[in-house]
Amino acid sequence: MKRHVPGPWSDPQVYLLPNLMTAGNLACGFSAVMAIFNGMRDPAGGARDFHIAIFLILGACLFDSLDGRIARKKGQESMFGREFDSLADIISFGIAPALLVMDMVLKTFDNRLGWTIAFVYLLCGAMRLARFNCLSAAEAEGKTKNPSHDFVGFPIPAAAGLIASLTLFMLWLNEGDKNVGAWRYLLVVIMPLLSFMMLSEFRYPSFKAVNWRSKRSLVWFFIVVLVLVCAVNFVEFVPLLIFLAYLCYGFTRPWISREWRREIEEGMSATSLEDEENCEVCSSLHSTDDESVVVPMRSEGDCEGSDSADESEEGEGREFRVN
Repeated sequence: MKRHVPGPWSDPQVYLLPNLMTAGNLACGFSAVMAIFNGMRDPAGGARDFHIAIFLILGACLFDSLDGRIARKKGQESMFGREFDSLADIISFGIAPALLVMDMVLKTFDNRLGWTIAFVYLLCGAMRLARFNCLSAAEAEGKTKNPSHDFVGFPIPAAAGLIASLTLFMLWLNEGDKNVGAWRYLLVVIMPLLSFMMLSEFRYPSFKAVNWRSKRSLVWFFIVVLVLVCAVNFVEFVPLLIFLAYLCYGFTRPWISREWRREIEEGMSATSLEDEENCEVCSSLHSTDDESVVVPMRSEGDCEGSDSADESEEGEGREFRVN
């Protein structure tokens, strides 16, 4: 009889807070699907149910952004959390947006065309999640030589958020009428485009490396507060602009300077950039094969951009030798 050898799945690590956020994502996705079905059966048109479904999809985007961030912050990343998150995502960001667009827009075309466009979006979203899990597993096992903080392809939560916010914008223009008229042609083009972008090689920032302790100027602080206030007060079109800007950023990102990319994606100020360059100098000196060199050792807080006076004073008086 073969003896059972415990593996990583025999006793999965289930952390409470990150998985609660994922459960919230799943609850929003399931509720959105139910609201869409209610709207389909409503003889009055079901515009109110579709508004509810749209806000539930946007709420799922919020939960999805929180679960991974909380897990990384607390050091609670696990294989269970990654798989659970993908299963929730395929419902909230795959099935729900596909049903929403198919009933509101695509059913006015040929049924075969509408079904095909919605299914291709769902299929590409599922393949995008499967590829993401493969890349994450390879990085966790150390098989990736140069791990990156970027998403390969347009993330499916952003694709769903773009579809939901665009549908909300069209409903707003038509004063709540579900028959959006000529605007439906826009979604017919957007859905295949997003399907392609999810499986493309375009890289999008995940904002995992954002340094919340870095110093920011008053201008940046004002911009962030202004965007948040406008997103709440003008929810009909500001979220759409945010998701469109993120989509277009993937196209223009290769032509943006390195300093600006770090400023946008990692939240690093000029002081943080200087500290990182100094840390790179220390690392290069440590790996050299030349004769022994005496260089001042920087404290850990210096390499992270910390402004703690105590840590910097402790780091200034120490030395190490590099052979």
